[in-house]
Amino acid sequence: MGTRSSTRLRFGAAVLCVLALGCGTRGEAATGGTPPRVRVTQGLLEGVRTGHTVAFLGVPYAAPPTGANRWRAPQPVRPWRGVRPAQHFAPSCLQTLSPHGFGPWSNEYGVHGALSENCLYLNVWAPAHPAHPLPVMVWIPGGAFIAGSGSVPIYDGEHLAAHGIIVVTLNYRLGVFGFLTDPALAAEARRRHEPPGNWGLQDILAALHWVRRNIGAFGGNPHEVTLAGQSAGAIAVQDLLASPLARGLFERAIAESGLPNSRLPNSPMHMPTLAAAEHAGTRFADAKGARTPAALRALPPAALSTTAAPMTSPLIMPSVDGRLLPASPEQLLAAGRFAPIPVLIGMNADENTGFRDNPVTLTRAAWSARLQRRFGALAARFARLFPAHGPHARVRALRAVRRDVGLAAIYHWGRLHQAHSHAPVYAYLWTHREPGPHASRWRVFHSSEIPYVFGTLNAPTPRHFTPLDYAISRHMLHYWVNFIATGNPNGAGLAHWPVLTPGRMRIMRLGAHPAPQPILPPRVLRALQAYLAAGGVAQLY
Repeated sequence: MGTRSSTRLRFGAAVLCVLALGCGTRGEAATGGTPPRVRVTQGLLEGVRTGHTVAFLGVPYAAPPTGANRWRAPQPVRPWRGVRPAQHFAPSCLQTLSPHGFGPWSNEYGVHGALSENCLYLNVWAPAHPAHPLPVMVWIPGGAFIAGSGSVPIYDGEHLAAHGIIVVTLNYRLGVFGFLTDPALAAEARRRHEPPGNWGLQDILAALHWVRRNIGAFGGNPHEVTLAGQSAGAIAVQDLLASPLARGLFERAIAESGLPNSRLPNSPMHMPTLAAAEHAGTRFADAKGARTPAALRALPPAALSTTAAPMTSPLIMPSVDGRLLPASPEQLLAAGRFAPIPVLIGMNADENTGFRDNPVTLTRAAWSARLQRRFGALAARFARLFPAHGPHARVRALRAVRRDVGLAAIYHWGRLHQAHSHAPVYAYLWTHREPGPHASRWRVFHSSEIPYVFGTLNAPTPRHFTPLDYAISRHMLHYWVNFIATGNPNGAGLAHWPVLTPGRMRIMRLGAHPAPQPILPPRVLRALQAYLAAGGVAQLY
């Protein structure tokens, strides 16, 4: 029997075992009504039971990145004596909170609770009684590299874990704390033989090393790890797919609504060089009157605020540091220097509604101007492809253009991946409109697929979900669990999801009626290929 088939059988047996609650425990997981315990390399943890699963929350995977550890590679956790409680989330990393949500993102999408510079913690959900080592998903939260937390309500791992996998969510350093560097900090890192920046990405690497060493204690298989994330979390997944320092730390990858978009210097999300990051760091330090690493580290966290623009400023986003990222992820992908592993990748039909100007109507002149800004000399061609007669029709055409440019980004990425790898790529377009306040305005907004994937539609929310929503969630959850378990999302009772192949670029339309479809209509695809060949930027949002 092949490896994939035997993996499926073990996975299926584990699910049955979890649902029946009739299997023996691994490690020091407790039985009966006692709190579950596991021993990791640093000491003994005591978690909490959550239905058919157990959870260990607020587990340190690196030492506090404070004092001399600020802007330094993550350091080992000191062992502890006795039993460490792991029953509550730890503080999230420093960021600006929006406690009541904003735009389409209601309360359950937001970060809640305490914030601290001491924030390098992760959370583990696992079946209570796994019979066999289970596949693992390590989830990187989104938030434009300036926000996010592993404790966001829609990331609760209980429902995924109940289907026979281990779920790990994590915090990593954000904003200035995660990405500031300058010549002196970079020189310090080089003397220690560490990457000279990208502290937040280094945190994710440290969490992956922790998982490799410790996940077996929770019933997980350290050699069946899927690295997954959404938005900035998905961009981080793409970065680590291309990083030589991450090689061998995960076997599959999921990237939801996030690509590096590093193709051209004028890309809105172009990845800066280390020199650009150092220059931005020097200007920041000068503005704070702290011209040495010691002086910077002596500043209180509140003094380290910035108005730098997210996803564009070298101060607060990943950079090509020369070691963790020897070149931009897309350059490494084009050169075949990436992990050739199965990837599940996709986007939502209306990624832009929470970010950009979204007019209710468009004049003919405004529509023409938008096409000209986007497509330049090809504007007339795209005007014919997206006919728009009337102000409301032009808004619909604008949405279609934005969606199709995003699909072209996935097409472009998929072609590069396939040029150097025989590993499968499964691509999707999420099309279901989540109910809730102003749903007709926000439509299929950025990150709206996450509660369906995690099965967290019951998180505290002002939305009124229907039986259809729960049915869609069950299908989404099973696609994701199947991929995490086997590298293939397909399974019994699910519409067939084809592999993205060079000769037949088909993706899965996910929503009320899941079905495969061409990634783009042929005429639109040819036009977007011409746009990319002429130097156009492929971006999801």
